[in-house]
Amino acid sequence: MDLTIQEMARRSGFSEPTLRYYEKIGLLGAVGRDDSSGHRRYGPATAARVEALSCLRSSGVTVSGMRRYLDLLARGDSAAGDLRDLFAAQAEKLAADIEQLQLRLAYLRSKTDMWDARVRGDAHAENRAVEEITRLLEHFTPLKD
Repeated sequence: MDLTIQEMARRSGFSEPTLRYYEKIGLLGAVGRDDSSGHRRYGPATAARVEALSCLRSSGVTVSGMRRYLDLLARGDSAAGDLRDLFAAQAEKLAADIEQLQLRLAYLRSKTDMWDARVRGDAHAENRAVEEITRLLEHFTPLKD
């Protein structure tokens, strides 16, 4: 059964404008149209492609990375090594992002501990929290805009 753009958006997590944009830039290939209304209809193959792109996007893959993935996929088995390298590189990037998020979480928890110690009037616990915050800040990498 073909999906409407609204159904595809709900299923994939992409907004309708994003789906239209991805179609426009060629990531989705030809999207079918309803004969009577001209509205988009996502057939099984296109829906599967959108879902794959949604998984990539949620893993932090950029539009150019998705394009590279589709280009390599079109080459078939001859691109298996390149596809492996693409996924390995993205996995490493995601692991680094997770590490930074874990540091930020530890920072927030330490700040909570610091303020909690201040509320309780526990100067020793506050100093320990400040030391931990200082240690954590040494490991932060700047956020990119």
